[in-house]
Order: sequence, then structure tokens, then C-alpha cells
Amino acid sequence: MRIHVLVAALAGAVIGLPASASPLETSLRPQPRPVADVGLVAVRATAANAAAAPDVLARSLRPVLRPDDVSSGEKVVQVAASNSGFDRWVRGFRGRALAQGISPQVFEAAFRGARYDSGVIEKDRNQSEFTRQIWDYLDSAASPVRVSNGKAALRRHGRTLDRIERHYGVEKEVVTAVWGLESAYGERRGDIPLIDALATLSFDGRRGSFFEQQLIAALKIIQSGDVTPRDMKGSWAGAMGHTQFIPTSYLAYAVDFTGDGKRDIWSDDPTDALASTAAYLKRFGWTKGQPWGVEVRLPRGFPHALARRDNRKMPSQWAAEGVRDMNGKPVPDYGRASILLPAGAEGAAFMIFDNFAVIERYNKADAYVIGVGHLSDRLRGGPEIQASWPRGYKPLSFKEKQEMQRRLVRAGFALEKIDGIIGPNTIDAIRGFQNSIGVTPDGYPSQALLAQLRKR
Repeated sequence: MRIHVLVAALAGAVIGLPASASPLETSLRPQPRPVADVGLVAVRATAANAAAAPDVLARSLRPVLRPDDVSSGEKVVQVAASNSGFDRWVRGFRGRALAQGISPQVFEAAFRGARYDSGVIEKDRNQSEFTRQIWDYLDSAASPVRVSNGKAALRRHGRTLDRIERHYGVEKEVVTAVWGLESAYGERRGDIPLIDALATLSFDGRRGSFFEQQLIAALKIIQSGDVTPRDMKGSWAGAMGHTQFIPTSYLAYAVDFTGDGKRDIWSDDPTDALASTAAYLKRFGWTKGQPWGVEVRLPRGFPHALARRDNRKMPSQWAAEGVRDMNGKPVPDYGRASILLPAGAEGAAFMIFDNFAVIERYNKADAYVIGVGHLSDRLRGGPEIQASWPRGYKPLSFKEKQEMQRRLVRAGFALEKIDGIIGPNTIDAIRGFQNSIGVTPDGYPSQALLAQLRKR
């Protein structure tokens, strides 16, 4: 989700912050860099080619057709000298959009002024959940400033959040934590025109079918009247509003909690966005009163191969194996849980419950889910993560991760793809290799692991 999938999922733009908002912090959605303006040229479109005019790129000023410029069936539209391949793609996409129920008028209004944005592609290749170490990410996700601002947001919107919690059964601190990571409590909702971002990503092709689906959904939102093309702004990855819904999730789960007839997640009033987030989490199985996870201590000699998502036991069963909370007590039986070691054997350990997977529907990165969960705990007055992290350790670069994956395959450990992303499949392969050489099978991609693979 984020909401997505993905990482996501996932991207808030940099906008001006008030002095009280603190220095810029990393959020779920990496901040896009400004892109230089392109020069404008005037183009005259006749009635015969007016339908094609919106398919030509323009800078994102959203120029409107002026009635006094129209005569003899002609329209005057300002467009930019631009990427001709993108222009052709837009013309082809227009037919696909109309075939899915988008009216020509809505399409033309949405694409009037649209442009290819190279900064969006740059950000798509550099998402913070996958490029930063988890301890650095969590330092930002639950920083003192973000915790302080979150508590202030809880006080400021307390009545609204209480009503949302009663209605959906999702704790207000969890909803607020999502808000805090996604947009710094509304301060960084994103200012990129959504049509520009989604059209750029659709044209780019790396995940073209996914982003074209989002672009069609965005046009349907405009067609519904919930927002105008001019006001539909968000992140580089197409996420929108206070809690960064992607368009398909908006269509499926956004709610009108204010009762004004619109599902407005873009305005300064966060009510609909916060309620939509609660509705989304509830829809995917949120259990009120169950933690997302609990930091735990593992007993000496704990078999790290047991720390798998598919190895789920009741906390009392884990307690029988020596797993305790940070106070040395058994974790209550909230439900079946697994053990997660996000930094391998040297970092913190968590007992994670079904609600972990519910947050994961917003964004699949472990760093994001732990960030939301831990921030929500801190907003309730809970402690910082107590275990130490292996700070100072040199992480694998993207190219080194790809090399590691290639060497794992050569060593006989199957992988779905060589993509430099350390997902469950790669972790399982790492564990298999670690077992084969007699080292702790924590599944963690390290320089030491790569050095071992290079000896093969």
C-alpha cells in the first residue's frame, strides 16, 4: 500500500514545514527531488484533433482553455516540447482508458498539462525501506520529534480519533502512527500532480501494468467528483493524502466519515483520511487489543532457524522454549505468533502477531511495519526498542546483493529472480547456505556471508 503493496510502496513529497515540525525525517514515501521546468510552446488544435490535444505533454501548470481564445471550432492549448515516446504512449493509453469507462472529457481535463517527470523514475529506483539499514529507518520512524508531534496530533484530533476507534475497532495510536509515517501528520502530503506521476511510471514499464491500473483508478476518482485534477496531488509513487492511499485502495476502501458527500483525503481536515485508514485495517482483519508485536529476549542457544514467519505458536508455547518479553515475563496469549529477526542474530527480536500482517497490507517492508507498530507503542507511552543493533556494520550494496543472489544460485540454492531485493525467498536461500557451512542460520545478508560465498 504503501496502501499496496509495496513497497511500495510507496512516497510523500517535500513541502514547507512549520518551525515546530522539526528537521525533515524519513517517511514511508521517499521525497522526490525538484525537476527543472520545460519550456512551453503554443499549439493550436482544431476541432478535428482536439481529442488528441490533451495527449501532448505540458508542464504541470494545468493551463485551462480560455473561452476568448476559441473561435471557428479551434482550441488553444499550451503544451511542452517533450518526450515523444511518452506522447505516443499517452495517445495509446487514451483508448484503453475510454474502453474502461473514462469519459473523453475527464481524460482531457486530467491530461491537460500532464508531463513526463524524470524525477519520479529516479525515486522509484531508490526507496528508503530497501536502501537504509533497519535501525536507521526506525531511528527516524520513532524519533523523539515524531513521537512528540504524534502525541500532539492525538490531543488535537482526539475527539475525531476516538470516534474512529469506536466505529472501526482500530486503536487511535495505530491510525496516528500510520499518519505519522506516511505524511508527518499531514505536513508532507505530497505536491506532485498524480496524473503526471502515474503516467510517467506507467510509461516507464518497470511495473507498467500496476501503475496503469492505478492511473485508470485515479481517472475514475476524478470522474466520481471526489477531487479535481488540479487538486489530485500526492507522492511520486501515486500515493495520496494524509495517509497516502494509492488510487485502487481509495476506490475500494476510502470512506466519507464527515458525511459531506465526498471522500476527501487531500484537504487540511484529516478526518476522512484517518477513518479510511482505520476502515482499511479493519477490512484486512485488525484485532483490537492484540499487539502488532512484542520485543522479546531469546534464550541462549535458541535455534535461529525457528525464526520463520510460517513457524507460528502460542506465546505460552514460545515461553516454554525460553522466549520472554524484555522484562523476563511470558508474553500473554494474544494469539499465534512467530519470531522475527529483522537484523539477524545480532539485533532485536520480535514476537509478531496477526496484526503485523494487517499493517503489512499497507506496505510489505518489515522496516515499515515495525516502524508503524513501534511508533504506535511509543504514542501510548511505551519504551524504545531495548536491544542493540549491529551499528557500524557495512551493509551490502545493491550490486553486492545481486552478486550474493547469483552466487547462491550457483551454490545450488534456488531463487525466483536476481533483483537485489532481500525477500523471504532469498532469506531461505541464505539460511540454507548458512546451514551447509555450519554457521548460525539467521538469514541475514552480510559482508561475511558474501565473503563465504566468494570462497565457493
